Amino acid sequence: MTLQRICVLGATGSIGESTLDVIARHPDKFIIESLAANTSVERIFEQCQKFLPVKVVLVSKEHALILKTLIDTAGLSIEVLSGQQALIDIASSPTVDTVMAAIVGSTGLASTYAAVQAGKRVLLANKEALVTSGAIFIEAMKNSGATLLPIDSEHNAIFQCLPESQQAQPGTCELASKGINKILLTGSGGPFREREIQTLESVTPEEACAHPNWDMGKKISVDSATMMNKGLEFIEAKWLFNIDPADIQVVLHPQSIIHSMVQYTDGSVIAQMGNPDMRTPIAHALAYPERIDSGVKPLDFFSAPSFDFSAPDFDKYPNLALAINACKQGQSACTALNAANEIAVEAFLNHQIKFTDIYKINETSVNKFVSHVVNTIDDVMCLDKQVREFTEQLLTLYSQSDDVNKYAKDKS
Repeated sequence: MTLQRICVLGATGSIGESTLDVIARHPDKFIIESLAANTSVERIFEQCQKFLPVKVVLVSKEHALILKTLIDTAGLSIEVLSGQQALIDIASSPTVDTVMAAIVGSTGLASTYAAVQAGKRVLLANKEALVTSGAIFIEAMKNSGATLLPIDSEHNAIFQCLPESQQAQPGTCELASKGINKILLTGSGGPFREREIQTLESVTPEEACAHPNWDMGKKISVDSATMMNKGLEFIEAKWLFNIDPADIQVVLHPQSIIHSMVQYTDGSVIAQMGNPDMRTPIAHALAYPERIDSGVKPLDFFSAPSFDFSAPDFDKYPNLALAINACKQGQSACTALNAANEIAVEAFLNHQIKFTDIYKINETSVNKFVSHVVNTIDDVMCLDKQVREFTEQLLTLYSQSDDVNKYAKDKS
């Protein structure tokens, strides 16, 4: 494979760290052109010392100034930039071949979209890009000739189970013509799969962030606990694989060894398996269509646990049902859902609302904005802003509740 110059957006997050771990194993194949993060000065400085990028971006100007001082003191010839526009600039730079889009949430939408418009090879870990602007994103990819490779373990697994002809056309797949009648999207069920529904109201952020199988950031961990993460993946799968929502089935698989499956009309089901480590899909996408060492231990079938499968309980996971319904309702519902959920999860992590309030806030916000029209990326950003403002107002109402105030006090 030819040498690739890489831009890593979200370098200090779990996906970014795993990406750099894989890249460090193959210095003959990859060069870090640029790195970006939000405010993590010390960690990205360590990365700069190791990988010597040409440019580094911290979204926060204040933190970028601190980083620049460290860079200058260390005598490193690295340009330090700040702000959202700087993210867009490095993602679309002509010196970059491949962009790892791993900024969590809608914050990463603009830079990911810029990479697609610039025709880059985009490794998509930012699921919100397709959730909030699916058709717009896919159209931009077709117009620019960008290459899109999924990083989410589930979508990467589905990708690997598809015929080569369908791998070559994400967003415009014709699965039925290739004998595919269903995508089976697996999920662990998170930390509360066996917990009684009536006890979920008292869940703490610490409990919600304790995922049994995966090491993830706080926001994604909470989304896994509510199964909103699977709901967002459901929406993303619809756009990535150009498939009707009725042909996507969520399957609970608590061992997290089968990462997803594809069902064919002849009765065959092809599954992608491996130990739960994000370096596997990252290495696959970095080297595609070749294969490289990811640092992940091979799956040992003689010590692996037995596999269990079950249907999701929508009473326990109402956020999953809400996301599936939003996928059927259209783009505005999906955009509103994502924006509201980001605000609600942050409020839960800050002990402002209860775990079960996340769904109530999400549902209210989706119902409020479901009929809005979204045709352009500017429409998406405008709707996203409106939903966030509305959701913040909802939080004010919730914070005035005696129950919420008592809960926040007890858990702080």
